[in-house]
Amino acid sequence: MGTVDALFDGMRAGDSSKVRSVFTYGSTMMSVPENPKDSVALKKVSIDGFVKAVGKPHSEVWNEQIYDVKISVDGPMAIVWAPYKFFLTDKFSHCGVNVFTLIQIKNEWKISSIIDTRRKDVCR
Repeated sequence: MGTVDALFDGMRAGDSSKVRSVFTYGSTMMSVPENPKDSVALKKVSIDGFVKAVGKPHSEVWNEQIYDVKISVDGPMAIVWAPYKFFLTDKFSHCGVNVFTLIQIKNEWKISSIIDTRRKDVCR
């Protein structure tokens, strides 16, 4: 859980170096929108773009809060299922579920992929 916590701590601090450090080379990020307006229901997000956005000065704190976390581990691979609520400082933005795939490299857990759902209501 330390790797996932470090990601969210980095997001809250606007620390792009900390955020970059939790990802392995070739990591992927995808999102499944609530109501896609076109036929593409899966949106790929650039890790580089995400890291840059975290480090770009912004007036709100990106505060993602996870709960009811479930972790499954098999040797050097782990899956983290984490419902979340995302706030801009204290204002609710959206919620959903994050699924992280992590791999252990030299005794350190790194995120190899993230996929999430996003919606504005019906949060768990």
